[in-house]
Amino acid sequence: MNTSENVINLTDDHIINKIYIIRNQKVMLDEDLAELYLVTTGNLNKAVSRNIKRFPEDFMFRLTEDEFKHLLFQNGIASWGGRRQAPNVFTEAGVAMLSGVLSSERAINVNIQIMRIFTRMRKMLADNR
Repeated sequence: MNTSENVINLTDDHIINKIYIIRNQKVMLDEDLAELYLVTTGNLNKAVSRNIKRFPEDFMFRLTEDEFKHLLFQNGIASWGGRRQAPNVFTEAGVAMLSGVLSSERAINVNIQIMRIFTRMRKMLADNR
């Protein structure tokens, strides 16, 4: 049975606007992913911590204070502006790995949509070369 929280009503643009280029990689913030998966940022990061061996630095890393300040400055006032520490960010591989850690129907469906967007973005970049 499909509950309303598992029905995905996210536009691709909504997800694309949550993808940033940091350290020359396309990444997504832990807080943005938590919002998409309908979990708290704390619970998402706890699940990652319990499975930390699945998240090497090329899958997930914490922003430096300078990177975090730059991101805040670029985007103006943001919901994640009041954090005590800089966010974890997930590369495409890290987002894919999250699907093995977060197994709700919502997380699986959102992950599929995100992976399709990353694939489309990669194809667009390759086509423009």
